[in-house]
Amino acid sequence: MVTAITQGVKISVETMYQDEYSNPGNEHFMFAYQITIENLSDYAVQLMRRQWFIFDSNGTEREVEGEGVVGLQPVIEPGTSYTYVSGSHLNTDMGSMKGNYLMNRLVDQTDFTVDIPEFNLIVPYRLN
Repeated sequence: MVTAITQGVKISVETMYQDEYSNPGNEHFMFAYQITIENLSDYAVQLMRRQWFIFDSNGTEREVEGEGVVGLQPVIEPGTSYTYVSGSHLNTDMGSMKGNYLMNRLVDQTDFTVDIPEFNLIVPYRLN
């Protein structure tokens, strides 16, 4: 698990290789990731947008951005957390992802960016 804290918002990431949805012969490697967003600040925040940078080990880079996560723009009250699971595919058996969330502090409508720490996506047999 990797974690990072930005302006009182803690991001924790766990990854899982999805063997049943992968097809290595066709260079399709599917990964799931679970993200927990903890609000350690004194104010409610809302996740407005996401931006991802996805890297394959062959040097390919993709950028994905959009509103919310998994179709939602959750409000996270102080001292609570929000967890979701999503996924990404790679064309190689190793790679990584990193990114950021655009958050809004509801008390004063201030936008700020929260870092999503870089995490590795590695097929289990590559770990031996």
